[in-house]
Amino acid sequence: MNISVTQTLIISILVLYVGTFLQTHIRWLSKYNIPSAVVGGILCSLFVAIFYTATGHEITFDLSLRDLLLLVFFSTIGLSAKLRMLADGGIALGKMLLISVLFLVMQNIAGISVASLFGASPAYGLVAGSISFAGGFGTAISWGEVAREAGLHGATEAGIACATFGLIAGGIIGGPLAEYLIRKNKLNRSSDQVNNLNEIESSIKSIPVTIDGMLETILALAICVSAGDVVNQWLQTKGLGLPGFLTALFVGIVLTNSLDLFQKELNTNAIRLCGDISLELFLSMSLMSMQLWTLASGIGPLLTVVLVQIIVMVLIAYHIVFRFMGKNYDAAVMSGGFIGLGLGATPVAMANMDAIVKKYGPSPQAFLVIPLLGAFFIDIANAMILRLFLSLPIY
Repeated sequence: MNISVTQTLIISILVLYVGTFLQTHIRWLSKYNIPSAVVGGILCSLFVAIFYTATGHEITFDLSLRDLLLLVFFSTIGLSAKLRMLADGGIALGKMLLISVLFLVMQNIAGISVASLFGASPAYGLVAGSISFAGGFGTAISWGEVAREAGLHGATEAGIACATFGLIAGGIIGGPLAEYLIRKNKLNRSSDQVNNLNEIESSIKSIPVTIDGMLETILALAICVSAGDVVNQWLQTKGLGLPGFLTALFVGIVLTNSLDLFQKELNTNAIRLCGDISLELFLSMSLMSMQLWTLASGIGPLLTVVLVQIIVMVLIAYHIVFRFMGKNYDAAVMSGGFIGLGLGATPVAMANMDAIVKKYGPSPQAFLVIPLLGAFFIDIANAMILRLFLSLPIY
């Protein structure tokens, strides 16, 4: 049963409505900051799995719009990133990168340990490590094909299964951990930070979202997506292909800072609105389209590795990220985002942090550091660490 792109869009919006309704009326969902898209998306994927089990008919969603929404979302991140902000976040970003290197190593050690426990090749441990969890679906599929050609049967399917469960776990655990850190340590923003943020928020809210503002924003987003694709194709000819969302993000950074030179400001509220919409719809489509029945055959080892990776992730976020980043409100928000990033994907991290700041207030540093870390630096670090592991004698 094929669902067209427009029908997929309709269902994804309804899924968001359902998720928001449940989050509003089920206290623990709102208390622990579980994103609405995660709630509704998982519920929809469960319905699809039950339908398949009962009828034998598979529901397939056309996700071409989802891929565009991902590019749009990262374009809004780029359009919001001023060079002065990047300079301010440089030290924090460097710290998070060091933590990420440690985390990626620990994630692979955990994956190899579980693979050895079940008598599988250590190579499967990498698939059940940073390839699928920190890397996500794209990395899991890419490395899965390489592993399959090397004789590692079922690597792609195992990687997709791990990435699927990681996406769910990252969206469920990140918010509650940040909530716990904030409440336990009685965190709030400093008075100077509150005053500065209030001034920024007041200035932003004073900018109305007009038709001209929306048209300018849509034009800028279209430039980011199209120019990013051109840049990516050129890089591929040089053997330096990057994820499409990354080049779109950097085009956005160049565009918004170039406009600053001519004292031209884009409508901040319009950018934020487009970013929120694209993120929510992307997550909704990603989660509602999960084929949960494909995970049933290897559920024992799969649940084991997911549980181990969750434990590793929580320990690192709680004991290292939060403490190393300052044990303050921003550190708590980044800890919640880091879990979404390390187990799922950058949009999950953003959704976790968005749910937190809607409740407790803005955290500009977290929304600067985590997207940059997830969009670029962690992929480079992951590739280098995977190469390092593959050079070990056990392979």
